[in-house]
Amino acid sequence: MIDIFNLVGNIFGYILWGAFLVVKNFGLAIVIFTIIVKLILLPFSVKQQKATSANARFQKKQREIMEKYADNRAKANEEVQKLMQKEGINPTGGCTTMIAPFIVMLGVYYSVISPLSNTIHIASSKVSTAVQSFSALPAMGSSINVRYGEISILKYFDVLQKYLTDTNGNPLFNSSDIEKINEFKNGFNFLGWDLLATPNTSSFQSMMWLIPVLCFATSVGSMLLMQKMQGTKMQGCMMATILMMPLMSAWIAYTVPGAVGFYWIASTVLGFLQSVLMNIFYNASIIEARTEAHRIELRRNEEKEVAFIDVPDYVPPSQKAAEIKAAADTQVYQKKQNQKKKSKSNKSKSDYQGRKK
Repeated sequence: MIDIFNLVGNIFGYILWGAFLVVKNFGLAIVIFTIIVKLILLPFSVKQQKATSANARFQKKQREIMEKYADNRAKANEEVQKLMQKEGINPTGGCTTMIAPFIVMLGVYYSVISPLSNTIHIASSKVSTAVQSFSALPAMGSSINVRYGEISILKYFDVLQKYLTDTNGNPLFNSSDIEKINEFKNGFNFLGWDLLATPNTSSFQSMMWLIPVLCFATSVGSMLLMQKMQGTKMQGCMMATILMMPLMSAWIAYTVPGAVGFYWIASTVLGFLQSVLMNIFYNASIIEARTEAHRIELRRNEEKEVAFIDVPDYVPPSQKAAEIKAAADTQVYQKKQNQKKKSKSNKSKSDYQGRKK
């Protein structure tokens, strides 16, 4: 699995290196790099947000069903299943949209912690030998974390360059590699921080301690703000459990090179801004309104395809009875009039004594 993350990190490393060549500063390159990664993952984020909004709408209707059939659990479950089919809810549907971003984000992490092999793209065999040689040095071996060995090599490259040799004593890096490493190393100063330094081994005046503090603050702040926007609130043990992750991140950021902690800060802040935008354009109310509009449009299209049948206007029974009676009265009246005319006609054909001629 680590090889998959490292492979993804190697691919994304080209983006990070390209961003660095443009701005010549690793901190700015991290920000640009993170924005590009967020844009790449945007389709997954939109799909995840839609699924979250749809699930929120489903949960609301599910509660109504459970309250309605509180005394009949079997009926309640049956209605919930019908609702899931109607709403298109798939209990495992969100897994796919979470796995891909998870792999990508860990790959991005590997591109940050392995700048020599995944960003500058120096041969991995050279880099692996260099890390082993570096960790074997008596003065350095016990003071570095092998996981972040490549960042440590960048930090001490000027001093250690002559010691980084292969088994035959030949230099591991050629002139092209050395040029890239030196160019990269000179771009790690950002906002007064040396992103190659580690907060727990840096002086207070270096302000490196701000990186783990900001890791914790941005993580907790974004979490609380998102809960406020979504109208949810965590209390008690749940809040304490959620705070454990930011605390762990802050502690790790305190013990690793600043570049890693700064990446977490940039990723958290930009992730929060993305979540805000997603919540504006794809919240539960908007998704429900769009769904209803789509349903109405489908119904209209279906009605257009149905053949038109000319149905006479509806006449209330009382009005129809009155019309029938009026027609009948008219017929009776006409009959009487005809009889009168006939009677007059017969009288006109009699003589003066009233006898018919």
